[in-house]
Amino acid sequence: MRAKAGERIVIRGKTVESPDRHGEILEVRGSEGTAPYFVRFDDGHEALVFPGGDTIIERPNKS
Repeated sequence: MRAKAGERIVIRGKTVESPDRHGEILEVRGSEGTAPYFVRFDDGHEALVFPGGDTIIERPNKS
């Protein structure tokens, strides 16, 4: 998985009751766009994220 600062990240909830977590990638700390990513989630929480298979990177549409 590769990402750039400014792209959105979605981490799917692990159970039916768990909501998805959405945030903005502020910084890519791995080489060549790889994890870990420093993320500010929409609830204001910031964390270093090592994404798993339940993660999606949302890239802006190129128009």
